[in-house]
Amino acid sequence: MHNLPYQYPYQNLLYGNGSRNAYQSGASPYSYEGALNGWNSYPHQNMYRQMELKDYGPNPLVININAATKQNDTFRTALWTGTHLQVTLMSIQPGEDIGVEMHPDVDQFIRVEQGQGVFRTGSSKDQLKYEAPVMDDFAVLIPAGTWHNVINTGNTPMKVYSIYAPPNHPFGTVHTTKADAIAAEEEE
Repeated sequence: MHNLPYQYPYQNLLYGNGSRNAYQSGASPYSYEGALNGWNSYPHQNMYRQMELKDYGPNPLVININAATKQNDTFRTALWTGTHLQVTLMSIQPGEDIGVEMHPDVDQFIRVEQGQGVFRTGSSKDQLKYEAPVMDDFAVLIPAGTWHNVINTGNTPMKVYSIYAPPNHPFGTVHTTKADAIAAEEEE
């Protein structure tokens, strides 16, 4: 495995370990190449830098998922799409929901980084009988074929990241609003 130096209190806040030479040479600071080339050996110099939220897959990526999730202001942005796995970031507005959905062949993991809401699941689209509150640091695991929804019941945007196995959205997916996501699904 990798032997990264202990850097408390500035531990790899947004990106991999390395020196500024990779950044100066044009390598992405968030990529495997950037980490290998030694970008960011002085993480405290870049700890408040906003990262570009885009699909970095299928290359290896080291990231502070909490910071990236909280930075995201779109309804859905694919952060990493590989052959067998996908990570998306979501910002669900107050009173908004993900939408009742079911993925027949996709397992899903949802982690709440900020906000509060309700997770609902059930055996059919109109039978979501199980309900549980969710908030910061809660995770929801959803097996393929299960109907579910997440509703923001708070007064601030609910920030979550979702892991799909296998990927559920096309590489590079960005839905600025929920309406954009619905329109994209109708086009498929």
